Amino acid sequence: MWDWLTSPIDPGRAHEVGFAISWHARCMVLGWGVLAPLAVIAARFFKVLPGQDWPKELDNQRWWRAHWIGQALVVGLSIFGLALVLPSRGDAMSLHNWLGYLVLVTMVVQVLLGVFRGTKGGPTAPAADGSPRGDHYDMTTRRQAFEILHKLIGYALLLLAILTIALGLWKANAPIWMWLVVLVWWAGLIAGFILLQRRGMAVDTYQAIWGNDPDHPGNRRHAPGWGMRRFDKTTGKGDTRCSE
Repeated sequence: MWDWLTSPIDPGRAHEVGFAISWHARCMVLGWGVLAPLAVIAARFFKVLPGQDWPKELDNQRWWRAHWIGQALVVGLSIFGLALVLPSRGDAMSLHNWLGYLVLVTMVVQVLLGVFRGTKGGPTAPAADGSPRGDHYDMTTRRQAFEILHKLIGYALLLLAILTIALGLWKANAPIWMWLVVLVWWAGLIAGFILLQRRGMAVDTYQAIWGNDPDHPGNRRHAPGWGMRRFDKTTGKGDTRCSE
């Protein structure tokens, strides 16, 4: 069994990678295969934590810290991983290489979207003149565009990264145990995502921050994004709607 697990996926090729390639792979798998999906899950399902007395307790920041710190680590690992292989670039560009660069370019787009997402506003982050006006609080066109693009690109980027990792494992002719670990991990992530979604833990960001009072301007719109829950203040019941 051990001999089978340690044998390369393609028995007709050797699994021989040097220091740079092996650490490039570790950085990218850790970043895109582990940290990136965990950061997405934190942002989607843990805006309101189990046991949190919502809507009396608002604006839990733990999901936000987990999301941006996790994604910042992904960016750092990606830059380091790229730097490892650039000096030794001598082979022809493969599909793995092209998709890898596409992942990095799209990552930069995501970072820029985050930087230019607009102001927060609201009672806890008023403007300089003391008013609650802000792109997020008012759900301006700029904020709506950010949320739609950031989510769509983010999920597409995860799928693209998974494909790129799989191609990288094949290119390096990784041993069977590596494939099994990656497959089991991703299967667990998918199962966890489905479970959390069915439990209704994907609460709308706007209501997680400011509550479900209809006086807040953003509560007069449907929750942006697929499968996000929004609660009615009068009935206390939640619904799941897509963006208009």
